[in-house]
Amino acid sequence: MTVAKPETRPARPYFSSGPCVKRPGWTLDVLKDAFISRSHRAKDGLAKLKEVIVRSREVLGIPDDYRIAIVPGSDTGAVEMALWTLLGEREVDCLAWEAFGANWVTDVGPVLKLANARLVVAPYGSLPDLSAVSWDRDVVFTWNGTSGGVRVPDGDWIADDRAGLSICDATSAAFAMELPWHKLDVTTWSWQKVLGGEAAHGMIVLSPRAVERLYRHTPAWPIPKVFRLMNKGKLTEDLFEGNTINTPSMLCVEDQIDVLRWAQDLGGLPALIARSKASFAVLESWVAKTGWVDFLADREDVRSHTSVCLKITDPWFEAQSLEARWAIVQRLCALLEAEDAAFDISAYRDAPPGLRIWCGATVDTADVAALTPWLDWGYATVKQEMSR
Repeated sequence: MTVAKPETRPARPYFSSGPCVKRPGWTLDVLKDAFISRSHRAKDGLAKLKEVIVRSREVLGIPDDYRIAIVPGSDTGAVEMALWTLLGEREVDCLAWEAFGANWVTDVGPVLKLANARLVVAPYGSLPDLSAVSWDRDVVFTWNGTSGGVRVPDGDWIADDRAGLSICDATSAAFAMELPWHKLDVTTWSWQKVLGGEAAHGMIVLSPRAVERLYRHTPAWPIPKVFRLMNKGKLTEDLFEGNTINTPSMLCVEDQIDVLRWAQDLGGLPALIARSKASFAVLESWVAKTGWVDFLADREDVRSHTSVCLKITDPWFEAQSLEARWAIVQRLCALLEAEDAAFDISAYRDAPPGLRIWCGATVDTADVAALTPWLDWGYATVKQEMSR
């Protein structure tokens, strides 16, 4: 079946799941006040770093007694900082249902070699059995699986009277989903996701319970300098005032300040969530009436509305070999890139062959609406090409 090529293209065809599209109206001019060519530890540089922490707390509604720091290595660095410095006192449950959760399984098992570590796993598109988790243990999990399009539905499964720590990778959830801070002891994210910031910088949030653990527990392994939260038996307090462990990019810092100000001017977290959900609703409506595609997530209540993962359900596609299915996806993505209709929408390399479309807060809903006819055109074109 031939589908006519659409006439309207997305104004900003950037649907990558990281680094994500910049905020609407962004230009390089927002960097003009960046504190460059000076030490980031100078008074004005430190004030910029502290502003990121303060505005992040305000937008996300993080409690005053939770500590927030800017750390190296993006979200990966932030999660690994938590694992290396906090684990070892208790046994661990590690949840994984997509690629990034699997990374933390590797840290907990083969790298740190924690005895009796338990894995609670599920395939792409599904959520593990959350009731299998023991809160006598530390629990490591992602709030929203960036590569699998599956999120936890809420925080009700996290025990209020937990003995262990809840360690949450929230990198594609923070700023687009409500996070129950009283349920989270460690929370991490990167700048490059929901707010469309620049890569290489991460954030870590510690609850009072996590800080207590730091004072009480010394890991059995050496801790690299970039992961150290303690110094001579005391919490490195100035880290939570903007004194970063290593040198940050002050251009990236300025960019983050800009997007946090944008978020606040927009209406804060409720407005950011609304933007994300509005874009997701467009895809949801399109999927409902489209015969060749469906959500990878098998339950409606666990579908991510930021990193939206789609599977191709056309029997013709499903009859192909794994290699051929990936070739079809790659050809579809190449066609749309050539038309400036969509960039970076292929599924993650370890996920099932399909599509992944970012609907975070910086995406314009009108662009998602303009994208869907191109998806239909692209798939029909590739199917016709490859069926000859």
